[in-house]
Amino acid sequence: MAASRIARLAYRWLAWLFVACVVVQFFFAGLGVFVPGSTFELHRNWGYTFGYLLLFMIAAALIGRMPRAAWAAALGVVVLFALQSVLVALRTSAPAIAALHPVNAVAIFTAALWIARSSAAWQRQPNGDQPEPDATEAAPGEAT
Repeated sequence: MAASRIARLAYRWLAWLFVACVVVQFFFAGLGVFVPGSTFELHRNWGYTFGYLLLFMIAAALIGRMPRAAWAAALGVVVLFALQSVLVALRTSAPAIAALHPVNAVAIFTAALWIARSSAAWQRQPNGDQPEPDATEAAPGEAT
């Protein structure tokens, strides 16, 4: 199996894994809010851990020579992911802005779900290492 095909398949699996990780992250936030004696430490640590999947997705998209949308969308989620930490840091100095943290989380989930659903189509798109048609072959619709 060619490296680009493996990378495309990996991208698709990583995209769905990332969606699942975001759902788990929402659960951990709920634990912090609703379970007495719980803290947000698990929520915070999990967020820093699974964010690295995005870097692997970008690498897989580039190695797999996937469409620009594949790596650009993952890069966009990296920006949203980084914004999450900035929003938390603003909780004491600008609490109204920090309150956008859960709104941004919904944006991350929505983008991640769109990426995962789009990954099947991106995986099937032709890439750069397929041979060009032979010049001696008739083009579709031409008489032979």
